[in-house]
Amino acid sequence: MIDFDALAERLDSAACHAEPLAQLSATRAFSLEEAYEIQRASMERRVHRGETMIGVKLGFTSRAKMIQMGVDSLIWGWLTDTMLEEDGARVALERFIHPRVEPEVCYLTSRDIDCPLTALEASRYLEAVAPAMEIIDSRYRDFRFTLEDVIADNCSSAGLVVGPWSRDFAHLRNAGVIMRVDGRIVQTGSTAAILGNPLRSVVQASRLVSESGMVLRAGSLIMAGAATAAHPLVAGTHVHCTIAGLGSTEFTTSRKS
Repeated sequence: MIDFDALAERLDSAACHAEPLAQLSATRAFSLEEAYEIQRASMERRVHRGETMIGVKLGFTSRAKMIQMGVDSLIWGWLTDTMLEEDGARVALERFIHPRVEPEVCYLTSRDIDCPLTALEASRYLEAVAPAMEIIDSRYRDFRFTLEDVIADNCSSAGLVVGPWSRDFAHLRNAGVIMRVDGRIVQTGSTAAILGNPLRSVVQASRLVSESGMVLRAGSLIMAGAATAAHPLVAGTHVHCTIAGLGSTEFTTSRKS
């Protein structure tokens, strides 16, 4: 029998102390359902410390990534208030192990989501949309993990920066995305890489949350998934992301002391 709390404690400790650990699956295989139980136990530890759940993030929103990992569905994790950085903030990398950044689209919900939504219904549950970047940081040594490991690790979620909000949802089906580091373009892509249309991530999030018997409250964030590959973060750099027609968001990483 798997001790979910013990495994959750190991992941939580690794995140708190920025110290990597070996893959959990290396010593004990577990299923996808059990991985989500470990994730739930880990997030409960954060809530008990005073963190507040503010939304969800989706992973494997790219069909190519699904094929690469041999899966046919998305994975998802939770966002908390301590992960959220201000737009234009200075982000300290010391609290991460091997951070990377990827451009995304972030939605803000206007109503509780407690049932699966259709594509036609999804926009009626949204208040706004914004350009965003997610900082991912696997707690596993060498950024190596199985599908079950990454789910248990809250899908590598570590931080997010959200730009200005907009009510214009219509043009995001295929909007150009550019991410720059110190003014140099490091990633280009399109929001079409996010399930063909990032609004579909809202549909998928509603299904996943509903299947888990949970409710995504009004005012929650939905990070729709990466529009490009992730880029490694180093200290003392400026990161800027622009989504055509939507706007931009940015942050600076602190220099090492």
